[in-house]
Amino acid sequence: MMEQVPTTVLSDHPCHLGEGPTYDVTTDTAWWFDIREGRLFEAQLGSGGIRVHALGRMASALGRIDAERQLIVAEDGLYIRTLADGAMTLVCPLEADNPATRSNDCRVHQSGTFWVGTMGRKAEAGAGAIYAFHRGKISLLFPRISIPNSICFSPDGATAYFADTARAVLYAVPLNPATGLPRGEPEVLLRHTGIGGLDGSVCDADGNIWNACWGASRIDVYSPRGERLRSLSVPAKQASCPAFVGPDLSRLLVTSAWQDMDAAARAADPHAGCTFLLETSARGRAEPDVKLA
Repeated sequence: MMEQVPTTVLSDHPCHLGEGPTYDVTTDTAWWFDIREGRLFEAQLGSGGIRVHALGRMASALGRIDAERQLIVAEDGLYIRTLADGAMTLVCPLEADNPATRSNDCRVHQSGTFWVGTMGRKAEAGAGAIYAFHRGKISLLFPRISIPNSICFSPDGATAYFADTARAVLYAVPLNPATGLPRGEPEVLLRHTGIGGLDGSVCDADGNIWNACWGASRIDVYSPRGERLRSLSVPAKQASCPAFVGPDLSRLLVTSAWQDMDAAARAADPHAGCTFLLETSARGRAEPDVKLA
């Protein structure tokens, strides 16, 4: 059954393709992206103030380095962004010689290793991949991914999850918890059926996987064994990615998108592209900092 939980609109700025939410518990600040429009959103949750930063390029995710810097994953590489002035400095190219691809879903492992997904700009089959940015160097983990999504990690750091949305499959990968790097091959955890598709995910403190079901107006919660435990309603059809936010990490921020909607579809989905806060009766985990070296 679909649960209706208390839900508010955090931001009514409609994102073309909202993605990559994360939360800095040290400053009570949520961050997310509009990939298509090259925008970075910054929300001070305590005050409700929201700022929008123009990046000058498509970007999809960030990791906190320290109180002054972020690592931004963009269409052509990884950049250090200085919070004080927004200046961005290229650290590591990423498929910069392939104009047909861009970055997509990403998340930081507890070790500080950043898993980064790429995909074709037109979602071409097998055009993307998943990489690991580990101690300043980037390496290919899984090639020939069509739409990488749902990158997240179990609380003990020993398992990674990722999806290829085009294949409707969520995989589990055994990891070395100290490095965030694979120590085995991906295994199928679940196959998605029915309406919608597997988009972004995050793990809660109990190890359950909270997945945004693109095209179905909901968040699905799965156990580490792949059993669906809950489904929570989201007031936009194309929910894209969740993140736990708030001082006690008990609220779920959910991004959405109006991508590929014509005027009639947008009129029928007036909250398309908005960003929401859901009261979940669950607890998340603080996002780790990314380590550069």
